[in-house]
Amino acid sequence: MVLRPQPASTDFRGVHSSGYTPLAEAQAITQQDLDNAVQNNMAAKAQMQAARAQVETSKALITSSTAAVQADKAAVETAQINLGFTRLTSPIDGIPGIAQLQVGALVSPASGAITTVSTVDPIKVYFTASEQEYLEYTRRFPTVEKRQAATSQLELELILADGTIYPHKGKFYFADRQVDVRTGAIRLAGLFPNPNNILRPGQYGRVRSSTKVEQGALLVPQKAVYDLQGTHQIAVVDNANKVTIRAATVGDTIGSLWIIRDGVQPGERVVVEGLQKVRTGMVVNPKPAAGL
Repeated sequence: MVLRPQPASTDFRGVHSSGYTPLAEAQAITQQDLDNAVQNNMAAKAQMQAARAQVETSKALITSSTAAVQADKAAVETAQINLGFTRLTSPIDGIPGIAQLQVGALVSPASGAITTVSTVDPIKVYFTASEQEYLEYTRRFPTVEKRQAATSQLELELILADGTIYPHKGKFYFADRQVDVRTGAIRLAGLFPNPNNILRPGQYGRVRSSTKVEQGALLVPQKAVYDLQGTHQIAVVDNANKVTIRAATVGDTIGSLWIIRDGVQPGERVVVEGLQKVRTGMVVNPKPAAGL
């Protein structure tokens, strides 16, 4: 007995058609069954190729979408960087000056400074000392250690342009590396606290400090000394109330007083008011000056 498959109820889709060829040659299946199997196999191959094409298309779309996402991220980062350039942050704390460029101006490294910020607390105050003063100070403190110890104890006092004394004391900061050959002075700097921003860069003032103590100094009021062609002179009144004009050598000033190195002896009387009227040999009627 020969058993034949039932072609009408058999599903050949997805089955390789070459397996039916021997059956067709042995007339185990009909030619129609073989043709159907071949057609189904070709259709399955076409579907597989289409599915592969769809997969490749999907991969290409994913790659394209990934590239678009990366491009958008780069655009966002660029926008954030550009936005950061629109905000200026000073690297130091201080007071800014008037802006040279306004909102909306295009700035670049070649457009110059937008503004200047100055640190004002503490604030540096520059002043000078003569070469003679510097040498005298180094002779009193001949080693670096002694000078550093002495300068750390110095208290600086600042006299403002209107004559008032700044309420805060300053400290010595540094000395310049050289003496100015044009002025014969060395530039020094002190640090002053400036909590209320009273001091501003460019202000004028005078700095003074007590660098030594002079025992037994002879002091006279500054208004008792007048300058005549570069020579300091003092009018001295003797016991007979007779005036003598003397040349005097002056030293440092202490408030409203002047240290006298030579020209006046302790206990002698000097003329404080009316210097323009007195002459050598003139007899006067002296009276004590008020407040002295």
